[in-house]
Amino acid sequence: MNLTQSFVDFALLGAEWVMWLLIVLSVVSIAIMVDRALWFRGRDGDTAAARAELAKAGDAAARAALAKRWRGSPAIPLHVAATGLEAFDGGPAAAAEAMHGERARWRRDADKNLIVLGTLGNNVPFVGLFGTVLGVIKAFDDLKQATTGSETAVMAGIAEALTATAIGLLVAIPAVVAYNYFSRRLKVVMGGADEMAHAVLAAAHARAKEPA
Repeated sequence: MNLTQSFVDFALLGAEWVMWLLIVLSVVSIAIMVDRALWFRGRDGDTAAARAELAKAGDAAARAALAKRWRGSPAIPLHVAATGLEAFDGGPAAAAEAMHGERARWRRDADKNLIVLGTLGNNVPFVGLFGTVLGVIKAFDDLKQATTGSETAVMAGIAEALTATAIGLLVAIPAVVAYNYFSRRLKVVMGGADEMAHAVLAAAHARAKEPA
């Protein structure tokens, strides 16, 4: 078995199938971008206003009403704070554990498919380059055939090969930008969740120090 000839025979298939693969990957990338953009909508929340409301909630009834209202918001920091308020009567330790679990749950949901965007951004250019290599090999094979129009076929093959690299970059660049953007959004949102968690814990510790 001639391994080199087997690879050449495979390369003679050309780069067209690689370009179809790149188109499929671009559809996957766009679908994830749209899904994450919709998911992150309204997830930040106004933590400054929320902390002011929390400071005014001086009794259990007010805290319960506040937690119920925050549960209806899409903002992650408010959901984390609502979890802490619901465990408020159990003391600071109980509230902290409850909010820690809530933050972990939301982070898992926010991370969904982001690794796919990162993988596409890092590896799709190599897929395009692979298509270019296949196209160039096919073009050189066409060059061996000294027939009328062979030069035209070679130029068309090289153009097709370079197109594969261009498509790979066209898919990868938006994926990298989207991955960085959503990763930054995730850090901001989880930073707001930490801010609200500390605010709830501060209130819980203050309540624990009050005389019975």
